[in-house]
Amino acid sequence: MTVSTPTSSASRRITLLDGLRGLALIAMASYHFTWDLEFFGYVEEGTAVSGPWKYYARGIASTFLFLVGVSLVLAHGRGIRWQSFGKRLGQIAAAAVLISVATYFTMGAGWIFFGILHAIAVTSLAGLLFVKLPEVVTLAAALGCLWLGAYGHSPLFDTPALWWLGLSETLPRSNDYVPVFPWFAAVLFGIAAARLALRFGWTERLAGLPGGPRLLQWAGRHSLIFYLVHQPVLISLVYLASLVAPPPAPDPALSYSKSCQRSCVAGGNEARFCNRFCSCTLEKLQQQQLLAPLQSGAIIPEQDDRVLKLARECTIASP
Repeated sequence: MTVSTPTSSASRRITLLDGLRGLALIAMASYHFTWDLEFFGYVEEGTAVSGPWKYYARGIASTFLFLVGVSLVLAHGRGIRWQSFGKRLGQIAAAAVLISVATYFTMGAGWIFFGILHAIAVTSLAGLLFVKLPEVVTLAAALGCLWLGAYGHSPLFDTPALWWLGLSETLPRSNDYVPVFPWFAAVLFGIAAARLALRFGWTERLAGLPGGPRLLQWAGRHSLIFYLVHQPVLISLVYLASLVAPPPAPDPALSYSKSCQRSCVAGGNEARFCNRFCSCTLEKLQQQQLLAPLQSGAIIPEQDDRVLKLARECTIASP
């Protein structure tokens, strides 16, 4: 994840922002490292996308997008510098396309078609409309984005061409999905905060604050490079570790139970029903020796009469 480099309209650079961005990059790397460990089987399946890690990831993305808004005001609040903006936007857009192409061939259905880089490119462009507007207007627009992200879903947006908006009722699968709504709100909050800082003369005070370790500041100033490089390095390290100390083989029954319960609850069923249903189906699958071929993909549950029959039986037996 990356944000554009801020150029302060004040006389001194606000190195604190570089340090904060660098700190967010470290947090992002730690999250991706956890994702890599899960991918190779070192931590429990679903760890990176549920519980505290889920909110940790959202906090990181919000921080980057907030800093995008701050940077837009500091760099262009007194007049848009189109040349530097266009150059930076082009770099981010090119990197976003590179990520999409690379993940399309390596991740299949989970490819990144609109991740954090795509969001930064689009919201940076849209954010220019707000850099000179009153703060109250920007804050109202931010709240509107949050409302749309929570309640604005409609089947009209289910077409893949509109998935980037985030208003689809059927959400697509992706390993990094940061749609415009509600995430544009974080950029708008950053714009409003920066405008307030300029209005009350806080930028000079912020410029006088330390930015933290120089290495952290350097990472913050070169965030795009950091983003593109860190994940290949991390996943290579975990892969090498797997050759030396392979992860323990997962328990098939436990893996099925967790996967079944996640799917069952996601389908709108109560946890109590899901516990009974998944226990019942697991027992029947083991009795009929169908668990191994089911998990290996040798049989497709929606097309196998044996699996469909035991699922119906367990539905009736799990009120």
